[in-house]
Amino acid sequence: MESVDGFAEEAERYRHELRVHCYRMLGSYDDAEDVVQETLLRAWRGRDGFEGRSSVRAWLYRIATNACIDVRRPRRVLPYHLEPASFPAIALPPREDVPWLQPFPDVLLDRAAEPDAVAIRRETIELAFLLAIQHLPPRQRAVLIFRDVLGWTARETAEAVDLSVAAVNSALQRARPVLREHLPSHRADWSARDTTESERDLLRRYVTAWDNADPAALAALMHEDIRITMPPYPFWFEGIDDAIRSLTPNLTPAFRGHWRFHPTTINHQPTLAAYLKPPTTNTYTLFALDIFRIEQGKIAEITAHETTNHKLFGLPAPYLASA
Repeated sequence: MESVDGFAEEAERYRHELRVHCYRMLGSYDDAEDVVQETLLRAWRGRDGFEGRSSVRAWLYRIATNACIDVRRPRRVLPYHLEPASFPAIALPPREDVPWLQPFPDVLLDRAAEPDAVAIRRETIELAFLLAIQHLPPRQRAVLIFRDVLGWTARETAEAVDLSVAAVNSALQRARPVLREHLPSHRADWSARDTTESERDLLRRYVTAWDNADPAALAALMHEDIRITMPPYPFWFEGIDDAIRSLTPNLTPAFRGHWRFHPTTINHQPTLAAYLKPPTTNTYTLFALDIFRIEQGKIAEITAHETTNHKLFGLPAPYLASA
């Protein structure tokens, strides 16, 4: 094995892509961070046993994958996986005990392109894909990620997940139909799509409709079966009528305060970072990330993740209303 300093430098090169891999496996940014730390620690302790029969990268992926499989937690969900709540549900308190699917900062995705030029593609990092693969058992999930996301061979995958090549091929055949079953109905497949100018324009029209307090204009941008979720609150709204009923009170500053939106991307999806200035203050503070799934030119889903951590997502700090 190379020198201690050389090993540390080599292993550190893969931190960002290992974080993305663990995030795909676990659906949790926090858990992915923990598992990557554990992976690098296990690698450090076992470095003398590394015989060089595979690359350091493949060895680290194997350690990370097994560490993810060892995480014994329920699959990550969004509120519509729970029992439905009747409207109005806004009075329900947040559920911190539920393993919610977490967003991943694009500012970190930009650092994580794999050395072999496999892109961090939008269709394999967006929330719909991550929710779909959560329906797979962990080892099947790993097989699908290695084969269909990272493009590894069956033999390379077998070594990474401690299976035979035949078992890898069988697991992949079982995993693909489950994936397609749980992808959104508006999507025919999970082929790559970049954020388009038309999607950015749709978000501009959404903000204009919000600023004009125009529920009808908001409704015109939505699919009939739009779904809005607000983790960690255990409720959701489905269909234009309930969606607009849930949003309309917020159009009036007296209800909660005044909103400003900053366009960004999270999980490679078009996103509006929602900043709120309550009536009693003069400061806008990050309140939530409104992550949009746009299909066929209209909004199919809004996932509003409540957060104040602007630094993690590369967003503006709280600022005065006059700024």
